[in-house]
Order: sequence, then C-alpha cells, then structure tokens
Amino acid sequence: MGEQNLGDPPVTVVISRQVKPGCEAAFEKFISGITAAAMTFEGHLGANIFRPQTPEHHEYQIIFKFDRASNLRIWQESECRRQWLARAESLRLEAPTIKVITGLETWFTLPSPKPIIPPPRYKMAVITLLAIFPLVQLANVILVPLFRSLPAILGGLITTGIIVLLMTYVVMPRMTKLFSHWLYPQKRSRRNHLRK
Repeated sequence: MGEQNLGDPPVTVVISRQVKPGCEAAFEKFISGITAAAMTFEGHLGANIFRPQTPEHHEYQIIFKFDRASNLRIWQESECRRQWLARAESLRLEAPTIKVITGLETWFTLPSPKPIIPPPRYKMAVITLLAIFPLVQLANVILVPLFRSLPAILGGLITTGIIVLLMTYVVMPRMTKLFSHWLYPQKRSRRNHLRK
C-alpha cells in the first residue's frame, strides 16, 4: 500500500485559459458546470478559481487537486469532462496551458493567481523535516504501542500511512502558510514594494 502511494501521489493541476472578450458570462457558467462535475469524481479535493484582475486581461486560472494521480486520470479520460471541454471551445482565444504538479511540490502550493513555482528543494527539505520529526516522535509514543500486537510490518505500514495523511492534509498546509515568507521571499518583497 505504501509503495502504491509513492507511485500514485496527490496532484495539483493548474490550468490557464484565455477567454474571448464578451464571453465571460458564458465562461463563468462553464466553470461552474465543470467544477461541479469534477467534484462528483472520486478523489477530487476542491478547486480555486482566479478571475482576470482588469478588463484588459482575459486569463482565468483554475487550480484543483486530486488525492491520487490515478483518480485525476479517470477524470481526464472521462466522457463527462470531454463534453464539458467541447462546450468551452468557442469561448477561448487560444489553447489552455496545463501544469500538473506532483510529489513534494503538492505540499508547498499556496492559492495564487500566478503560476505555481515550487520553492527551492533545500527549503522544502527543511520544512518537511520540521514537520515530520515531531510527528514521528508522537507516533513512537502513541501509535507504536497501540499496534504492538500486530506484525511489525503491518504496524509500521499503518503508522506510516497515518503520518503521510497528517502531513498531506493537516500539517503541511499549515506549515506552508506559517513559513510562506521564507519559502516565497519574492512574493513578500513584491508585496512590500507595492505598499511603498
């Protein structure tokens, strides 16, 4: 099961679409429909929609997550998705750009109207260490005694699975926000510059 998770990681998908002027209302209906349809598929974890900031800009950005790459693939290959995309063909200025982020980078994604650029790997390693060390210590104190009656491999697998779930859905989203100024210093300096 652990090996399957390594080969089937959580994924974040970033889609940028240029919409024809005057087609915004129709595109809003498209977004509502396709995101509602995607939510009915197993593993969909939600979506963020970033709309154009000014009338001169026509780019919409859609960011959504799936718990596994295999569940994303089922959605991507579905007839439901194909039909929704066909409805949007006449609304776009050009082909959308799609970026799929997997692995550790999915732990370090913040909602943003700009393309997601993961922080340097050494920073991801430091934050991951800070997050996982106390979890492992707590697991040794709390979980390991609970599973002592199980075979060592099974107990280790369950403990590791709990740690991975906590890291993905509870700890890392909060750590990313807490250390966002260090992980994304360019964003911070840009905000400070705008304030001046």
